This record gives sequence, structure tokens and C-alpha cells, in this order.
Amino acid sequence: MFRPVLTLALLSLSTALTAQEAAPPAAQPAASAPSAAETNARLNAALPADQAAMKAHVMFLASDAMRGREAGSNEYEIAAQYVAAQFYAAGLKPAGIDGSYLQPVPLLSSRPVDKGTMTLTRGSGAPVTLTFGEDYLPTPNPEQAVTTIDAPVVFAGYGIVAPQYKRDDYKGVDVRGKVVAIFSGAPGGFDGEERAHFGGNANKAAIAAKKGAAAVLILESPTSAKVRPFARLGDSWQEWRMTWADAQGRGYLPSKGTPILGTISLKGSERLFAGDRGWAGALRDAEAGKAVIKPFASGARLAVSLKTETKVVTSSNVAGMIPGSDPKLKDEVVVLTAHLDHVGVGKADKNGDTIYNGAMDNAMGIASLIEEAKRFQASGKPPRRSVMFLAVTAEEKGLIGADYFANNPTVPKDKIVANVNLDMPVITYKFEDMIAFGAARSTLGEIVARATASVGVGVGTDPMPEQGFFVRSDHYRFVQQGVPSVFLWPGMSGAGGAAFNRFLAERYHRPSDEVTNPDILWDQGVRFIAANYAIAREIADADARPAWKKGDFFGTLYGGYGAK
Repeated sequence: MFRPVLTLALLSLSTALTAQEAAPPAAQPAASAPSAAETNARLNAALPADQAAMKAHVMFLASDAMRGREAGSNEYEIAAQYVAAQFYAAGLKPAGIDGSYLQPVPLLSSRPVDKGTMTLTRGSGAPVTLTFGEDYLPTPNPEQAVTTIDAPVVFAGYGIVAPQYKRDDYKGVDVRGKVVAIFSGAPGGFDGEERAHFGGNANKAAIAAKKGAAAVLILESPTSAKVRPFARLGDSWQEWRMTWADAQGRGYLPSKGTPILGTISLKGSERLFAGDRGWAGALRDAEAGKAVIKPFASGARLAVSLKTETKVVTSSNVAGMIPGSDPKLKDEVVVLTAHLDHVGVGKADKNGDTIYNGAMDNAMGIASLIEEAKRFQASGKPPRRSVMFLAVTAEEKGLIGADYFANNPTVPKDKIVANVNLDMPVITYKFEDMIAFGAARSTLGEIVARATASVGVGVGTDPMPEQGFFVRSDHYRFVQQGVPSVFLWPGMSGAGGAAFNRFLAERYHRPSDEVTNPDILWDQGVRFIAANYAIAREIADADARPAWKKGDFFGTLYGGYGAK
């Protein structure tokens, strides 16, 4: 799970005071800390069978032996085999490739070989070489080892095209065969989910590719300079970035043939657009927070030379299926997802622990997926539609495993009718509601409301709309294929907000996210599974397939069923 930029405000706590003043108590000897044996005895105390089953999965998947289940590691593949075995035990049919439960995913990592070069010219003037680390930082191109571009530059505001809002940041400029320079992020005026979508560099590059651009430059904006200054990016410019490889071994890009060349600082932009009358106005409008900034064709021409090194490892998605029973609906597939990977081994904490076990994130989601499959089988009633249980790899690397499956599904793509995603359910409190990110965008919202009510749980509102969580976990890759999708969490009512915030502050993406966390309430894990089962069951058995709400932004953008 990606780290939220902001967290919930801590809930205020009140202390009840007695009405009668009491004398100070006599001093008592300090209580001794429980011994390791006492702690282990408490943590290993007998649980009801359904809770014990869930905990058993997390004990294995989040053990030190799994070394954080980093995508592409041997330990991850052991975890994948464990999930496959559990799917088999639950009676699921193999839904990977070649009659197996596994779908191998070719993960391609890339990084710049060196600093590269960026040189600009204006008319007959002398070439000006931009300075690495001050003016620009290069971005690797996973499509090819050597990238050479020499083309005119066009500035296109934030690079947003949104016909629903009658907005086109490219209006009035021709970018065919040219380098498009775009401010990072997105302005206000959109809801949180749409703003997160428009602010993504990959989505900006995809729009530029459709416009015929040769390449893209991401410009530091006055806003991003305050939030994450260009200087901070210098520490990570040569880190490996990941995508998946196509059949030819090339890295997959949504903007095929239109690479992002790099990031340009405010200082570098001043050099790039020196002499362009439109730049001063664009910078002024950006500083003023204007939503739309006028594009212009620059008088500059930019020559870029970059080298990229790549490496490929294979990591598996795990897929099992309960075939549908209705002759008319059985070919339709409801996909339930959870990511199996975590972040591996990293920086030591204060106790010297370097293994990021990922118990809550997301061994808990995988355990929920397995136990949900068992509920379907134990019901004795096959679902009308087929239900796929899919454990995906490389979520922590950028939703890569889910993206690979969504683009290369093991069932016909047009038969996938819904996705329900389970990512990092925090079960350290008795939850009073559930949050279904994206539910209001499709008829899944009504299904979630009915299903959760049937198990005594309400539906809460998104407590962090500014975070745009709808675009930040694996379900988003199904959304991009036009599939109605929701992302489920225990809700934030009652004690939820403080408990969730405490997990983020103390355990999220830390070695302390372990099964030994004393705050875990396994009975709440069982409640979470029950609510998810009710949701999946109703989707699978409903007469009508889920549909996007008419005119919904994402449904319309990706051609989803019902949106038009």
C-alpha cells in the first residue's frame, strides 16, 4: 500500500474524573514487564477456528523466513506457492496459465545508466547545455536502451485533457513530433480521485502520446517546489523503477513511443523558456493557483540523449476460480484481488530489525481472500457468476502485477464484470462501518450498502478524499480497463480513526508490522471477511452485472459498461 501524504487527525480523548476527591494512593512497586514466555503464551492462546485459520496464514506469510516478500525474490515465490496450495485446499480451480494457479509476470526494472545530456538551441544562437542536478534529472526509458530526441519544445500547462469539463490544455498548439513540457501535479477544481488521476505523470504522458508528441518533460511547478523541492529528487534519480515487459522484452508504457525524458527544475525552466513571452505569464498563473494555464510553442529546440539499463525478473500472480453455475451468467467473472508482495528487507529500526514483514500490509488481505474462498465453498451454493481469487505481485512497485493481469487476463477481458480489492485492512479495533473507495461511481455502491447491512455494518464516507485512494491500489488497473471496481477498508467511525492513525505512525512500512502486534483483533478480521463475502456473493448472484453510473468520469474515460 502506498504511503498516504496526510493522515487522519487524531481523535481527541477525554478522561473521566471521579466527583469525589480521593487521597493519593500508597506507592506500589513497579510492575515487572511480561517475560518473553508470557508474551508468547498470550499471543499463541487458542482462538476460535475461524480466527485461528486467518492468523495461521498471516503467521506464515509475515514470518521472518519470508523476508518481506519482495516481488521477484525467492521468498515471494515461496509465498506464491503457499497461496496456490491454499487455493487448492479451498477447492478453487487453477486460473493461471498452463493449467496452474500461477501467472508468471515479467517484471522489468530500469534506471539511467548515466546523467545523460540535454542541450537547447534557439534559432542561430549557440547551444546551451543544461546542468545535471541543477536544471534536470533524467528518467529511464524502459522501451529502449538508448533514447535520442531532437525536437522543438511546446509548453502545455498541466497537460490535462478532460472533455467532460470542456478542458484541453493543448488547445491552440500542435505537439506532433515535439517535446511537450508540462507542469507536475494537477490544479484544484477536480474531486480528489480525479485530481489524483490527472496529476499522475503516466496519465499525462499517455495524453501527450495521443496528441502525437515525441516525448515529455515534467516541469517543477511553484506548488511542487514547496511540497517536494527539486533538490530532494536528486537522491533518488538513479533508483530502479519497475514496469512489466511485453513479449518482445520491452518495458510497458501507457504512452508507448512517447517517453518521459526527465524532470526540469524551476531554474532549468527559466533557461529552457528564456525569451518565450508566454513563460512569464504561465509562471505567474501557476503561482496564483489558476486551474488553466495558456499553452505556447517555445522558440527552443531540445536535443536529448539518455541511456537506460534494464533487468528482468519473474514474479507470479496467483489465480484460482470458482466456476459459475448459471448457464447464462457463468462466463462472466467477478475478480477479487489482494496483493501478496511487500517491501522486503530495508533499513534497520531501533531494535535492529531489517525485515519488513507486512502482516497488515498485506498478508491480512491475502488471508481474507483465502478465507473468503472457503466461505463460498462451505456455503454449498455455487455462485451464479464465476468468481476469481487473485493474489497479485508488485503492488508496492506501482500496481505492476495487477496491471499485467488487467492487460493480459487469463479469462476473456470483456467477461470481467467487477473487481473488489482488499489492501491493508487494519483490524486493531471494532469497526462500525466500512469504506468502499469508488463505490459511488457504479452500482457497486448499492450492492456494498446492502451487503454490509446484512452483516450489521454500515458504509462510511471517504475520510481522506484529498488522498485519491481510488487510484492508488490494484483495483485502479481494472478501472483503467473499464471494469467497475471498489477498494474496501474497515471504516473510521468510533475508535477507527485513532487506531488507523496509530498504525500508520508506528507500523506502516516498518519492521514492526508483524503478526505479534498485540493490537490485532482477529475477531474483527473474521467480521471483515464476512462483510467481503456478502459483497462478493451479491455481485456474483445478482441478475444484472455491475454498471458505471451514467456520465461517471472514470467509466466514460475508459469506456466502461453503463457509463454512456
